[in-house]
Amino acid sequence: MSLKIYHNPRCSKSRQTLALLQERGENPDIIEYLKVPPTEVEIRELVTLLGVKSVRDIMRTGEAIYKELNLKSVEDEDKLIKAVAQKPKLLERPIVVKDDKAAIGRPPESVLALF
Repeated sequence: MSLKIYHNPRCSKSRQTLALLQERGENPDIIEYLKVPPTEVEIRELVTLLGVKSVRDIMRTGEAIYKELNLKSVEDEDKLIKAVAQKPKLLERPIVVKDDKAAIGRPPESVLALF
C-alpha cells in the first residue's frame, strides 16, 4: 500500500490531517511540497486521482500569487499546471494519496474516505 500526504507543516488543516492519519496507525510518506514542489506530471496525476475537472479545482485561488500572476484569466490547463509547479504555494493542502485515490483534507476527516 502506498500512502503519502502533500503537507505544509505551517497549515493547521495539514497538521490536523497528518495527526488524524497517525492516530489511525498510518505512517504516510510526508511530502513537504513547498520544499520539494510536485512536477507537472505529478500535478496532472493529482488532478486525475482527485477526480477534478481542472487543476484550478485544487488551486488556492485566494493566494496573493494567484492574483499577481493573473491566473483567473488563464484558460490553458498546461499554463495553470506550470504555474502550480513553479509556485507550489498555489496547491491546495493537504492532499492525501492512497494507492490510486486521493482526497483533500478539508475538512481533515474527508481523507478517511480513502480507507
